[in-house]
Formats: sequence, C-alpha cells, structure tokens
Amino acid sequence: MLIAGEWVEAASGKTYTRANPATGEPVGEVPLGDERDAEHAVAAAAAAFPGWRATPVTERAAALRRTGGVLRARVADIARLITSEQGKPIGAARAEVLAAAELLDWYAEEARRVYGEWIPDPLPDRRLLTVRQPIGVAAAITPWNVPVSMVARKAGAALAAACAVVVKPAEQTPLSALAVAEAFTEAGLPPGAVNVVTGDPASIGGVLLGDDRVRAVSFTGSTATGMLLMRQAAGTVKKLSLELGGNAPFVIFDDADLDLAVAALAAVKFRNAGQTCVSPNRVFVHESVAEAVTARLTRSVRSLHVGNGLAPEAQVGPLVDHAALAKVERHVADALDRGARLETGGRRLTGGEYDGGAFYEPTVLSHVDSSMLIATEETFGPVAGLLTFSGEDEVVAAANATPYGLASYVYTRDLGRAFRVAEGIEAGMVGVNDTRLSAPEAPFGGVKHSGLGREGGRQGLDEFLETKLITIGI
Repeated sequence: MLIAGEWVEAASGKTYTRANPATGEPVGEVPLGDERDAEHAVAAAAAAFPGWRATPVTERAAALRRTGGVLRARVADIARLITSEQGKPIGAARAEVLAAAELLDWYAEEARRVYGEWIPDPLPDRRLLTVRQPIGVAAAITPWNVPVSMVARKAGAALAAACAVVVKPAEQTPLSALAVAEAFTEAGLPPGAVNVVTGDPASIGGVLLGDDRVRAVSFTGSTATGMLLMRQAAGTVKKLSLELGGNAPFVIFDDADLDLAVAALAAVKFRNAGQTCVSPNRVFVHESVAEAVTARLTRSVRSLHVGNGLAPEAQVGPLVDHAALAKVERHVADALDRGARLETGGRRLTGGEYDGGAFYEPTVLSHVDSSMLIATEETFGPVAGLLTFSGEDEVVAAANATPYGLASYVYTRDLGRAFRVAEGIEAGMVGVNDTRLSAPEAPFGGVKHSGLGREGGRQGLDEFLETKLITIGI
C-alpha cells in the first residue's frame, strides 16, 4: 500500500492473493488493509492537503502530465498486469492505460481553469465575488472493470482541484491501482497527496465515510453499495459523486443502417466480456427488422474468439470471477425458462485453454421480454437479449421503465426522431448512431438510480471544489 509516500504492509500483517480469472493461478499477494490503515491514510492526506493546496497550479498540472508520461512509458507492463488480474484482452488493456494518461493530461489543463467570478452588485458600496476552492481530503473508491483509468479519472480530478486523495481500489484489481500509485510517486507528487489502501472494503470504507476529515467521496460500483454509502455519508454531510448501476437500452429503428447498428452493438456489448457500466443490457429492435438484426448479430457473435486475454487472438476474455459467471448463468437460465430463444452461445466454456477460468460463450437471446432477469437486472456479462417494439412512443416508455439511467443508444436515420428519442430517454448519456460515450473532454454520469455528479469534462473538477462568496465593503 502507499501511505504518506511510503510503501507499507497492512497493520495486521495479513495479505490476500489475487488470482488470474483466465487460469485461476495466483497473480500476486496484496496487503489486506483494515480500518487502521485507512485511518493512517486519511491522516496522511489531511497532513499533505495544505501543502498541495498551496502548490502553484502550474506545478500541480506538470505533476499530472508527468504521471501520464510514466503511464505511457510503462503501457506494456501495466496492460499485462490489468489483463492478468482482470481478464480483458491485452489490446483493450493497453487502450485503457493510454486513456488514463489522456485523462491526466485533461485534468492538468483543467486545473488552470478553476475560475471565480465578479457579480454585479446592486449596492454601490459593496463588491461581490466568488472563488472556487478545493474541498479538502477526497476518497476515491474505484471498480475492477477499468481499474487503471478509473483511478486516473477520480484521483486526477481530485489532485487537479488541489485536494489530497485516498484511493480504495476494488479488491479484485488492487495491483493495477498500485501501478498507478507508483506512477504518481515517480512523477514527484508530495508524500500523502495520493494514498492507496488495499484490503477489506467494509472496514476501509467505514473509515472513509465516517471520518469528518474526508469531505468528498467519489464511488463507482453497484447501486446497492452506492445507497449504503449515501446513508453512511449522511453523518458527516460529505459531498458524494456516484456512478452506479445501469440497464442500458440499445434501440434499433426500422430506418437504421442495420450493418452499422449491429457492428456497433456487437462491439459495445461484448467489450470487456460485457463487464462495462455502459454495456447495452436491453436491445430493442423494431419488429419489422428483428429477424434481420438477429441474424446479423448472431453471425457476428459466433465469430468472436474467446480466450485468455494475454493471447493476441482473444477478442473476449473471462469474467472477473466465478461469482460473476454464476450470475450470467442464472440470467440466461431464467430467460430460457421464460420463453427466450437461444440463437448462439449459452454455456460456460471449460476444458483445454478454458480450464480453471471463468469463461462464458458470447450469447444472443431473442424473444426476450420485460419479465426476465436479463431485462430487469444488469447482467454484466457477454449476453445480448433482444426485445421487439412497434412504435416510437412505446420504445421510449420501455427504455425508461427502469430505475436506472446511465447510458443509452439509438440508431435511426430520421433526424427528428433522433432528437425526440434522445431527449425523451431518461439517461445521463445518449449515443445516437454512436457508442463512444467516454472522452476526457465530456461529462460522464447517470440519472435516477444510476448516480449523482459527473466525471470528466469541465464538470469533472466540480465534485472536488466548493464555491465561496466574498463580499467587500468599499
């Protein structure tokens, strides 16, 4: 763990082993931190905050750019580490590391644009102005599906806002987060500005949510956990940024370019074995093109090569662990029991190169309906469930018939329809004839039970800043 600029073991002396989801073989041992380590990290961040806040913005920005440079220089090694402990194909892991570096470049630029404002005053003997100041110590609780870029996204924004930060990475991917921590230290960030505590989520999270010195918490994970954090944060009135679960609709109208739509659907659905928060969970296809879309998608999915992410030919890797695999199996079994039709896939892959791994065959289900688990819960796996619709109002209502609202996608050639549906869907992000929702320059986040706040874009620093009014009598 990294605390106060030092690499330390857990206070308990305990460790845990992270296994490769493709083979079941150990990847490495990691300190099993608890509340004592979290308290140590919070104290280190609190001590470092005044100095980091006073550091000139040009120096803070340069440190973030240097960190991005370290990530680029080590892209091959860090990508291999991501694949070994998370499972995604090595090409996707390399892209993630480079995306993390781009995020740090963006935040380095945004650090120089934390502006206040003069406010016209109705009183002649007073002046009104605002300044935006760092909120203080921030906590970043990061997920396992994008373990490097999410540390960069959260910690980079906090550091750009002049906050000190404590990172709690997901227990499935601690080594990837520690690689980012190493990049921060090599880039010359002062001791305590960035701290990373690995280990037990309940005990560490309890400290981060309960300690009054932590003034902001950024979390990416399940909605159930996000709701728990909201309750825990209430006692100290913390600022929360939450990116939670989704149930993304992917709508294909009868006038869509079907080749474009199906290619985009296959790419975004099966990326990272379906383990992304923006992965389409419900594919709504107009009834007049349902047969054509099903046939095209089935052909595309059958061509995907599943394997160990370290193999260059692998297009789909394993699920992160066997618990995730069991959830996918449960969702597919429920759909088939309720009348869905299996077009391809539908089974766990075992034996040979799959021995010991958490592999599931890329799957397409047709004749799915809204009663099935695959349409009501986030599957987080390589399964595409196809539903049909007949009208625009009907599909917008169906897309919105969920408590979630993170990502959504619409494919149509009708410009008016594109605007109507994009405006009508209740989601933080809508891709129209496009699935590339994430960019450093753009705000990322959801509505309803999918979260609060935004990451990235010019809004990204807002989660770690407070606005102060200053009045001056003259």
